[in-house]
Amino acid sequence: MNLLRTVAAAFSMYSAIPMPQFAWDEKTTRYLLCAFPLVGGVVGGAVWGWLWFCGRFQIGRVLLAAAATTIPVLITGGIHLDGFCDTVDALASHAPTEQKLQILKDAHLGAFALIGCCLYLLLTFGLWSEFPVSSRACGMIGIGFVASRALSGLSVVTFQCAKTSGLAAGFADAAQKGRCAGFLLTIFWLCAYGMLWIQFQIGMACLLVLVAIFLFYQRTSYRQFGGITGDLAGWFLQLAEFGMLFAVIFAGRMVGWR
Repeated sequence: MNLLRTVAAAFSMYSAIPMPQFAWDEKTTRYLLCAFPLVGGVVGGAVWGWLWFCGRFQIGRVLLAAAATTIPVLITGGIHLDGFCDTVDALASHAPTEQKLQILKDAHLGAFALIGCCLYLLLTFGLWSEFPVSSRACGMIGIGFVASRALSGLSVVTFQCAKTSGLAAGFADAAQKGRCAGFLLTIFWLCAYGMLWIQFQIGMACLLVLVAIFLFYQRTSYRQFGGITGDLAGWFLQLAEFGMLFAVIFAGRMVGWR
């Protein structure tokens, strides 16, 4: 029962999929981040299903790209894209750390957030329009949705938090950090193995991009904000998904899906 409550809480928090409502207590939240990659599995499965459908029925590239860009946002309810927008706004302000943190909390949408969101979605649409619709490419990108969430959850339980309050700090305090970190790291390594098994060179390119973005996320968070927040974790997730999509397309063109 506790496992089901934890999974339901993770989907309630990180997706727009209707879930049974449970009381949020210590037993529910201590392993909530361990269930976070499951949300990525659902997103990846939905995107894989759409790509399969497009290949099976010869759907045009414009519709393929538009829906593939939209599906993750619809399933997650835009929670990570919201964090991306807030972070873009804060970084563009070039303000002191405390003011940047206040911008992250501000519910209003700034001009830089709107510009950043539009550019992100436009470029993502462009990448999806170039995506090679094959079973191995679809499998690679589907696993990527799980791997990125494993690293995002790992950052919450291992990185320094910028504040003592907020979503990331609350989950970090409630989590069984050692066990959650070990579990999420195991999930990531399983994802890495799956990517390398599908196609070693392209899988390696995806992993290198993902790890580089993860390190960039840590450095930027520490230097610009004094630690991570929930918004920054969402920002990382969007960058990671974009980076892996880029790697699958261009590494695939360089080495081929042999």
